This record gives sequence, C-alpha cells and structure tokens, in this order.
Amino acid sequence: MKLRRVLSATAATAALLPVAVAAAPASQAAPAADIPSCSDVSNGQYHDNTFVGRSFGIPKSITLGTHWTTYTATLTNASAKELKSFELSARVNSYVYNEGERDLSPYSDLQYWDPSQRAWKTLRDADGNARGTVPGPKTLKPRESVHVQLRFRVNKDLPLDHPYDAFTGLTGTFVDHFHGTECTAHGEAGGGFYPKG
Repeated sequence: MKLRRVLSATAATAALLPVAVAAAPASQAAPAADIPSCSDVSNGQYHDNTFVGRSFGIPKSITLGTHWTTYTATLTNASAKELKSFELSARVNSYVYNEGERDLSPYSDLQYWDPSQRAWKTLRDADGNARGTVPGPKTLKPRESVHVQLRFRVNKDLPLDHPYDAFTGLTGTFVDHFHGTECTAHGEAGGGFYPKG
C-alpha cells in the first residue's frame, strides 16, 4: 500500500506510548527483516486491517532548500490482538515510473525527535537514502498508539529535470501468522508531496 493512501482515523487513540523502551525479550529475538512478508506467503490473500494511520503537517508541495517541514505520524493498533516484535521505521522517497528518473531520497534529509535526549536524530541508510529505524515500543496492545514527530527537507541540488511523486512517512511492522506460517505485516502513516525550486 502506498504511503500517500493514508487510512482515515476511525479508532479511538489510547494513551501516548513512550518513544524509546527497553530491548525486546529473548522470545522475540528473530528480527522481522529475516521473516517473509505475509503478502508474499499468502499470494495476496492476506488482508491486514490492523493499523489506523494518521499524519499531520505534510504539505502538498515543498520548496527545495534548508527549511525543515515538521510533521507528526501516529499508528494505532485497531485490532483485538497484541502486536509482537513491533518495529518502527521512517523514510523519504519518490516513485520511479520511467527509465532515467531518480529517487529524491539521496537528496533529502530526515530526522525524528528523540524526547529522551530532547534532540533531533538523523536517519540515513548505508546507501545514503533518507530512511532508517526509529526507536519505539516492541509490542503494541489493542487500541494503543505510537506517535512520532518527524521532519524532512529536500536539498537545492535535486535536479528538477522530471516531476517527482514523493512521499514521507512512518511504517510499523510486526510479526503475524498466515495459515501457521510466521510472516511480517505493516501499516503506514504519511503523505505525498511535490518538490519545487
């Protein structure tokens, strides 16, 4: 599901969860990255309505440069089950439709607010893309929510030789089961934007 297709908020939001908590217990040691996705193991038959995702503050377009755009993303567990091996990540990306187009992620900066240290922390992967893991709870009970404040910007050196269908947002991933097979599912909160010079 594309990040720009954000679910509308229909479930009540529970108390704010801490953004940083202790590491997961040993019983949850298998990292979600090593487990296949539920959509893959189910051949498209897995339908997940676990999350309600909301975001506030992402404009339709942004101006290239040093100005930060700050927004809040919220994921609420709308299911009746406790989510195990819960992980949060965030990113800035753009869809690439044609040969020769580029992703704007390497030209972008993304940060999350760490309330425990009262500081912004930068997210960037080994390939130089604006994405990464955000500290958060390792489980999410029914009707509980997690809230993350994020900010991003796109640098002036982004070539504007083609239009960019860009997006930013927060993803929550957890371990579920489909017909007895352990697999990962996710929910998203974010929105799309277009960069302009």
